Amino acid sequence: MSDAIIVTKAYKKFGKNEDSFWTRLPWFKSSNNRNGHSGEQPESKPTPNGKGRFIVALDRVSFTVHEGEIFGVLGPNGSGKSTLIRLLATLLLPDDGDITIFDHDVVQEPMAVQRLINRVSVEASFFKKLSPIENLVYGARLYGLGGRETKRRSIEILTRLGLEERSLYKPMEEMSRGMQQKVAIARALLSEPRVLLLDEPTTGLDPRSKREVQAVIEELNREHNTTMLLTTHDMEEADSLCQRVAIIDKGRIVALDTPLALKKQIPAADKEPTLEDVFLELTGEKLVKDEDQ
Repeated sequence: MSDAIIVTKAYKKFGKNEDSFWTRLPWFKSSNNRNGHSGEQPESKPTPNGKGRFIVALDRVSFTVHEGEIFGVLGPNGSGKSTLIRLLATLLLPDDGDITIFDHDVVQEPMAVQRLINRVSVEASFFKKLSPIENLVYGARLYGLGGRETKRRSIEILTRLGLEERSLYKPMEEMSRGMQQKVAIARALLSEPRVLLLDEPTTGLDPRSKREVQAVIEELNREHNTTMLLTTHDMEEADSLCQRVAIIDKGRIVALDTPLALKKQIPAADKEPTLEDVFLELTGEKLVKDEDQ
């Protein structure tokens, strides 16, 4: 079994200079000197995490995802899950460490990586005045796809996800958030990626729509051997879909194993432990689901 994703000691921090942009310009410093000011920058205030003026989003994270695996990442809000997805998608650059997707480095070979992946985000954006079909055909052209076959496959995928055919030609702005999320998933599937990055793909969906999306994820993985990295707030979803799960807290992986093995780490009481019990034990907090997003 080959490795699809290898993350080695990935490190990412965020922060900004507390001085304004203007105070860092040479002419501003010269002006201050002429007016009797030293021109020195005021000392930065430390952030609550004690890392100076920076917040560490990912702290030396390492893991491997095998080809054809559905790999889950669980963590509280702000734990670094979405930062990890953005690094894999080449939307952010790591400050240190290495990330490769099918032997292509995300920093040195971003275009090669982008041809292999697609991403579904809870923050998916569209041309709201266009219809789902028009959005999918536009997205397909960015991947070099086009023609009648693309439109046929767009209709096929959208109806497979539960959209009625009459809604395929209405403006996206008239659709619910759940329906828009299905279009985002369809857009990602259209390019037939070898690696699919799913950042909370079922957040905001009703139970029936969630099951439809989960069924498509399983089908894509089973029939096309698509490798998937899934972040989710749904413990049952992670338990049923993922072969292995990493739990991340404060930018660090605190556990990584199969859902069954993780649950065996929790002492059995009057009921069988769940992934949520594991999560609570390891992070000290309950997982907050964004039900109204």
